[in-house]
Amino acid sequence: MPNMKRPRRIDIVLNCRRRKKDIQCVSVQKCNDEMYSSKLSCQTDHELHLEKLLKDKKYLAAFHSFLQSEFSEENIEFWLACEEFRLTTSPEHLQWRAEEIYREFIQPTACREINVDQRVREKIKQALEKPNLSCFDEAQKHVYLLMERDSCPRFLHSDAYLSLKRKSRTLWYL
Repeated sequence: MPNMKRPRRIDIVLNCRRRKKDIQCVSVQKCNDEMYSSKLSCQTDHELHLEKLLKDKKYLAAFHSFLQSEFSEENIEFWLACEEFRLTTSPEHLQWRAEEIYREFIQPTACREINVDQRVREKIKQALEKPNLSCFDEAQKHVYLLMERDSCPRFLHSDAYLSLKRKSRTLWYL
């Protein structure tokens, strides 16, 4: 009787299958929980990090290089230009600088055109008649949010950022 196949008990087979399913469900749930928590931590990380990146010269330079490698450096350059624009004190210089920023980043044929909607462009164009320190605020906020949601999370996972972060930690220990 060695060649004869023994019948398998169906309750054992079903239990085994059920257990495998449970294990798979638990592992999928665990994986989903880990992904969810990492997404949450990533979300809070990049919200906090963009502000820190823009304040730290080393990280700002690395972020700028990263954006250049992705062909989207116009966003950070526009944001920095707006920050510099806010420091303008003379009205003549304010007019000149506002027109320069408009030509470089806002107007439809600009060499480094940023992604803002037509309504914002028109609002800025009208503000150029008599510019004030806040005429680019809406566009700057839009660009900031774009960087915060899109560019910054990718940068925080890039080799450039991780390497710089590692270097700054090792310098701290020295």
